[in-house]
Amino acid sequence: MDWAKYRTPSYDELIDADGRPRAAARALVEYLSGLSGRELAERQAAADVAARLMGITFTVYSDGRNVDRTLPFDLIPRILDRREWQRTEAGLIQRMQALNLFIGDLYGEQRIVRDKVFPAELLEQSVNFRPQCVGIRPPLDVWAHVCGSDLVRDGDGTLYALEDNLRIPSGVSYMLENRMVAKRVFPELFGTSAILPVDDYPAQLYDTLAALSPRPGDIPTIALLTPGVFNSAYFEHAYLAQAMGIELVEGDDLFVADDDCCYMRTVYGAQRVDVIYRRIDDLFIDPEAFQSDSVLGVPGLIRSWRAGKVALANAPGAGVADDKVVFAYVPKMIRYYLDQEPILPNVPSYLCHDEADRRYVLEHLDRLVVKPANESGGYGMLIGPRASRAELDTFRELIQADPRNYMAQPTLALSTAPIVTADGPSPRHIDLRPFILSRQDTYVTTGGLTRVAMTEGSLVVNSSQGGGAKDTWVVDLEDTD
Repeated sequence: MDWAKYRTPSYDELIDADGRPRAAARALVEYLSGLSGRELAERQAAADVAARLMGITFTVYSDGRNVDRTLPFDLIPRILDRREWQRTEAGLIQRMQALNLFIGDLYGEQRIVRDKVFPAELLEQSVNFRPQCVGIRPPLDVWAHVCGSDLVRDGDGTLYALEDNLRIPSGVSYMLENRMVAKRVFPELFGTSAILPVDDYPAQLYDTLAALSPRPGDIPTIALLTPGVFNSAYFEHAYLAQAMGIELVEGDDLFVADDDCCYMRTVYGAQRVDVIYRRIDDLFIDPEAFQSDSVLGVPGLIRSWRAGKVALANAPGAGVADDKVVFAYVPKMIRYYLDQEPILPNVPSYLCHDEADRRYVLEHLDRLVVKPANESGGYGMLIGPRASRAELDTFRELIQADPRNYMAQPTLALSTAPIVTADGPSPRHIDLRPFILSRQDTYVTTGGLTRVAMTEGSLVVNSSQGGGAKDTWVVDLEDTD
């Protein structure tokens, strides 16, 4: 692989501005340099075959066909130095501690609102605040047990928090499968480099769920509740259930009895369920409590949860903090609840409900990324520098009609990493989604899922928008010196 012509428009994760490999990436770059173009193409083809055989798929809705396809995998990993990662991990733990305290406060005393740290009008207009959850104290006082926080690096090398996904974050199965593929493609490097492992995640997730059981001391019955095979992340649901050795169920497989306990229908009769890892949105999880015409959920499930007979992860109502407008207040939450300064900086944000911010956004739409508060997967977003005049005009009207629903951020020069192309290595913009498990302690994956904008120059990395993925290597240089 020839790096002589490799040029990047931004900070590159493997190659520095002088064209030299970064310290943590040196062994990888030297190894790749020893491979011919043909050898590299053969390894990429082998990686693609492995991904297909493993069934690593995702539904892309943006192309209008709504069909599953193999998630594109690029074999050149993203490299992080363990010393940088330790600081990042501490920042993620800090964020999750503050966010869980914030969610519990909103469904309890609302001190942060009373003290005017968080605006009352934002809470009043929140589409994800669930009155049905007021007064509930979930086990361990944890609401968001599983979080996927998106991180991006700007052109100056600063790593920022971009958003926190607290409802039903997806992608961890791709992180795990990517590592399995990478081990097949680069067995030599895994034998000689200090690449930190990620394969303990299913065990860590199981322990997180088991700790919530209302029957401590017994081996808990845990189930993963999925909407079914037509959900875009069904591959992940099935993968995680199998990896943890728990039941994969749909709503019809469960029922809540007169004793308020939740039971699973089996060939041997009804079996009580202690913990449900739910992958269904709040509004569809219980037709008694939320959307009455839902056929995906379990009637009475919220009643069972409120009675302490079953634990739900993530807890219903946790999405009140999974709001791109609320995101801007996380630094204030950290100072308010923890009396600490944030370790990870937020991407600067403009909140359109604020008159001054709204005026700035409307005057600079062509320079900003505008996001609706509660969309995910890259949907409903405007990338100002690449938008048409008609798109800019449409968003100007949307913002003016519903300011609370929009926020804006600068168009960052997202960092890049090389991908394999027929013409040699070529830079593509990337982000990073680590996964954080909250329980009595907090666990953070080693690295996470690196998502790749497979189209040259694109800043949209979401799988649902056609993005791909890379393995993420956190390398311990002290072990390799």
